[in-house]
Amino acid sequence: MTIEEHRFPCNTCGADLRFAPGEGLMICDHCSHQELIEGDGFAHTPIRELEFRTALAAELPESEIEETRVLSCPNCGAQVEFDAVTHADECPFCATPVVTDTGTHRQIKPRGLLPFALGEEAARAAMEKWLGNLWFAPGSAKEYARKGRKLQGIYVPYWTFDADTKSNYRGERGTVYYETRTVEREGKTEQQRVQKIRWRSKSGKVARWFDDVLVLAARTVPKRFTDALEPWDLSALEPYRPEYLAGFRAQGYTVELEDGFAEARGYIDRMIERDVKFDIGGDRQRIHDIQTTVSDVTFKHILLPVWLAAYKYRGKTFRFVVNGRSGRVQGERPWSAIKIIFAVICVAVVALIIGYIAAQNQ
Repeated sequence: MTIEEHRFPCNTCGADLRFAPGEGLMICDHCSHQELIEGDGFAHTPIRELEFRTALAAELPESEIEETRVLSCPNCGAQVEFDAVTHADECPFCATPVVTDTGTHRQIKPRGLLPFALGEEAARAAMEKWLGNLWFAPGSAKEYARKGRKLQGIYVPYWTFDADTKSNYRGERGTVYYETRTVEREGKTEQQRVQKIRWRSKSGKVARWFDDVLVLAARTVPKRFTDALEPWDLSALEPYRPEYLAGFRAQGYTVELEDGFAEARGYIDRMIERDVKFDIGGDRQRIHDIQTTVSDVTFKHILLPVWLAAYKYRGKTFRFVVNGRSGRVQGERPWSAIKIIFAVICVAVVALIIGYIAAQNQ
């Protein structure tokens, strides 16, 4: 994973500008100067997709490729880029101190992004609410997370894929019916209904156009966390502009394009199987074979906004992620052994009291 920072000097005082979530502006915290991002708030042309086969053949135009400097976290393996004057920092994913190590990495440029809509204060409020609803979490851990390090705004990389599919299938359609049988049970004759299924062959064709199949392009944050941040409103994607990254960081992808499409293909195949079952109809379905032709595959590399908090509690790293648009929260949670034991004791005591009262009333 690579992380890059973009800096834009204020035209008034020279300090760094930052993108203000929800405002569409770049703001200088030193002198309060504001600058409108060029093109923001105006209609723009749709984000252009790139051809998948062209990219696999390494034949994309050089203008679609960027080169970044990276460093490696010795703990979690994350490769992080900070600005050129930074020589030591902490990994934003596991809170481990890292030291810069110059290297270069060539990657496909982002085509679009969803700008942050929530600032750090709103993201922290969402995280604290989520923490407050956790049962059996140590109070000290909650307090440490609330008052600990600042949340970091990071644009997380994704692939999106479009594809046209046409599928031929062979299967069977099952119709449920019942037969009544006479059975002997304990010397008595009983009537029993038995379910049966009548099968008949079925074949046909289904077709579906897939638009923006979303695939996480990095593995530093567990996929189950980022999946829990969905849905994302991809219709609101903006064409990529580095100004949106001012004051934030952007994570580079580590899931290569071909591997990303393999994951997308798994989703595509599951949806086609669902379509086939619907087309077969009946009460039950059996699928014997599906032959799918996939064509017109295109893709784009996009960035989605996440607020991230990583902190260490009793030697273990815990992470929280907050959807930078909706405020949805997910993360790792510590458990308090003392609280769990106390809860078990309380349940046992209540059960004993109820049993005692019941015995006295008999």
